Amino acid sequence: MGMNQYLDMFIEESREHLQAINDNLLLLENDPDNVDIVNDVFRSAHTLKGMAATMGFEDMSSLTHQMENVLDQIRNHQIKLNSEIMDVIFQCVDVLESMVDSISEGGDGKEDVSDLVSKLEAILSGEFKSEETEVTAETGQASEETAGKEEAAQTTDFGLDQFEITVVKQSLDSGHQVYYIKTVIEEECLLKSARAYMVFNNLESMGEVIKSVPSVQEIEDENFDDAFEIVFITEKSEDEIRQSIESVSEIASVEIKKLDIDSVKAENDQVAATSTEVKQEENKKEVKKPGSNGKNGGKKVKAAGGKTIRVDIERLDVLMNLFSELVIDRGRLESIARRSGQHELMETVEHMSRISGDLQNIILNMRMVPVETVFNRFPRMIRDLAKELNKKVDLQISGAETELDRTVIDEIGDPLVHLLRNAIDHGLESTEERIAAGKSETGVVELKAYHSGNHVFIEIRDDGKGINRDKVLKKALDKGVVTEQEADSLTDQQVYDLLFSSGFSTAEQVSDISGRGVGLDVVKTKIESLGGIVSVESTPGEGSTFLIQLPLTLSIISAMLVKVEDETYAVPLSSIIETAVYKKDQIMHAHHQDVIDFRGKVVPLLYLKNIFEIPDGENPDRQEDEISAVIVRKGDKLAALVVDSFIGQQEIVLKSMGKYLVNLFAISGATILGDGQVALIIDCNALIK
Repeated sequence: MGMNQYLDMFIEESREHLQAINDNLLLLENDPDNVDIVNDVFRSAHTLKGMAATMGFEDMSSLTHQMENVLDQIRNHQIKLNSEIMDVIFQCVDVLESMVDSISEGGDGKEDVSDLVSKLEAILSGEFKSEETEVTAETGQASEETAGKEEAAQTTDFGLDQFEITVVKQSLDSGHQVYYIKTVIEEECLLKSARAYMVFNNLESMGEVIKSVPSVQEIEDENFDDAFEIVFITEKSEDEIRQSIESVSEIASVEIKKLDIDSVKAENDQVAATSTEVKQEENKKEVKKPGSNGKNGGKKVKAAGGKTIRVDIERLDVLMNLFSELVIDRGRLESIARRSGQHELMETVEHMSRISGDLQNIILNMRMVPVETVFNRFPRMIRDLAKELNKKVDLQISGAETELDRTVIDEIGDPLVHLLRNAIDHGLESTEERIAAGKSETGVVELKAYHSGNHVFIEIRDDGKGINRDKVLKKALDKGVVTEQEADSLTDQQVYDLLFSSGFSTAEQVSDISGRGVGLDVVKTKIESLGGIVSVESTPGEGSTFLIQLPLTLSIISAMLVKVEDETYAVPLSSIIETAVYKKDQIMHAHHQDVIDFRGKVVPLLYLKNIFEIPDGENPDRQEDEISAVIVRKGDKLAALVVDSFIGQQEIVLKSMGKYLVNLFAISGATILGDGQVALIIDCNALIK
């Protein structure tokens, strides 16, 4: 039916609705009698079902349909919600997420859902096997009545089930119109499914199709004769509907009938009686307006007047790459203008620089995504992990609206998952241990994000037992990470930093959850590859805090250009504390290397000429009796990079070194300067041991 053009939108919106279901189910678990939350879940499941049916993903559609039936009885107080039923619904969400992942990877989204459907049907019939399952006294009878009503409903011309009849009733009560539409396509038409698709497309811009006979999949496969029937909800008139359908060529005839609840209920009057049990106030609140697709996501924000659009993130990547080239040319023009001395040229270039600077800010802001897109998957993960470990955990999230460049967002998920799992598994004590220590039996894990300067900070804090210094130190000695002599002089903070050593772990046994320290070297490597820093603080008996510092963006950065012999290097400003000039007699010697005194701290000198093996050149700016140094930091560690001279600060475009120049020591990329030369970008994290 030519739906491929809508596949990306389907995948994105399906993930949004599944996330909404997850979030609301977590709220519902703590407030099981809140009908409003059930209604929110119900609406998301209904929208997901409609989207899946329209796209032809029948397994997803059938599973969400059964979820709807269960949720419908929960909100009508025919089923009492408990943790076992919640687990089944969560399992459904997991399977639906797996289907969407399969579709996004080019699969067909098919999965065996028979077991889950059977569980849902057992919940509906009151036969769900669970010690805690509670069903109201009338549930058994109500289920039988519902089954009878559904069977009766299936005998109608339209084959509407109980849920669809309820939707019809709610729509009528809220002032919408419900139509039965039969469309016949001309016999000689060669592309029947294409014509049917155009009809569906026109109608869905005016309202909502709740039933199609034959199914959407059969129509897409052209597995139908010349006609198809639908039940359609809209606010439009019959004439507008007819005009919309007949605007499609090769349509032979259109039959439209306005429906009321009496014409829908067919032989069984009990269907109407059941439908009228839904309260008028709930109808107004719960009915889904035709054409509504629920939450908006990604880079589409649907606002009044259609002033925003959805933009493929890859197009923003292309836009950023093109603008990066413009930044390079801007720098070159500025250089040429300065050398020319022509007033008009310099004035024009300055104006262009201001305009392009504004444009740069707009493009960067377009690429900014709230960290909420990463954070919102953690509550469900924490819920499952807490049940697995038999712990009570309160996850507190703040600053989710803090924005980061999407290239950074894409990479931080796994490190955060690892740190959160460690916090719960080995940071928080068991319930018994917490009570014995005089703490609340519920452990608290805080996940916080906030801006500071050109960085975003993310904190993962737990109120657990903290890090055991002696245990960490003993393991470090056993692993040979430190010597006995070094161990005696280490501060608590230095001991905690040992957790990030390669292969280091304090876990006495390895589990799938992992112990405190397992893989923290991988976390550190990933964060540092993003130009960030990770550190840890801990107070025994009170808890631990992991702090991650990340740059706002990785595409265009501010850097200090420096000269070493005839070579130019760029040092990211995010790593620089300050620049300084030292006399040769101020250089001292300690621990087998040259050092300087920087504000009372002994800071090692790193000679870039020696590190990068730069041949002698003819740099006229080099001073013989003094050294120029760039003081950089990595966490709480400092180093002084010795250079010949400072060129100045400049915005540079970070370019990859390509697949042939990988793993270059202390080089994170390259940039093209205004004069066309290439400058390597120094990775200060790699230089500081």
